[in-house]
Amino acid sequence: MSQAPPVVLSIAGYDPSSGAGVTADIKTIAAHGCFGITCITALTVQTTQGVSAVEPVRPEIIRRTLDELADDFDIAGVRIGMLGSSAAVIADFLQSAKLKNVVLDPIVKSSSGAELVDHLGLTVLRNQLLQLADVVTPNVDEAEALTGTADHYAAANRLLDMGARAVVVTGGHLAEAVDVLVTRDGSEEFRAPKIQSRSTHGTGCAFATSIACELAKGKSLREAVIEAKRFVRHAIESAYSVGRGVGPLNHLAR
Repeated sequence: MSQAPPVVLSIAGYDPSSGAGVTADIKTIAAHGCFGITCITALTVQTTQGVSAVEPVRPEIIRRTLDELADDFDIAGVRIGMLGSSAAVIADFLQSAKLKNVVLDPIVKSSSGAELVDHLGLTVLRNQLLQLADVVTPNVDEAEALTGTADHYAAANRLLDMGARAVVVTGGHLAEAVDVLVTRDGSEEFRAPKIQSRSTHGTGCAFATSIACELAKGKSLREAVIEAKRFVRHAIESAYSVGRGVGPLNHLAR
């Protein structure tokens, strides 16, 4: 019997167009040679043209799912995305399960502008989940929503002050794609030319999940960030046109 690959858990919403959320995460996890398991936090009515409805999964179902998965699998990495209405339940689970390589992707709004976390969830995210994650990966807009500042470094350092252990603020939608990694030991920039593409739906999910996979495989945080940036860039460059809106990455191009 062959050796089992690292198990990576995706706690996220369901995107029926498979550009983001758990179905996209499964593809990203497979592309990294890991085994994916999932806990769906919310169902969405969503296509490449945007999100038109959100239906959160009941918190008790999420907690039972997480508890039984943790009892059955040796989980080597976690990506937390859309929280639905269960931010407090997820925070409580992480406190009790003591999982490692937890990557928090603080999704506040969809790219089309739909609100994906309520006020209570945002409070739990700030006051509990930040402190329970090994690394937080907001884009510039999410960093501003959490901290009140859009500056990469100021937002990252503010998140450290709020209890985060490490922060990567991504800026792929800026004129130059600049990601900033900030830890208590220092900071580093990762720059790349911006890719002009209409296949960018789910880039944040893919980036955070890629980091979780690389950490699960034993890479350092810096190595994981570099590999995640490389993975996302290649997935955008290799994307094909599907749908009538902002299409998905080619998660399996690798």
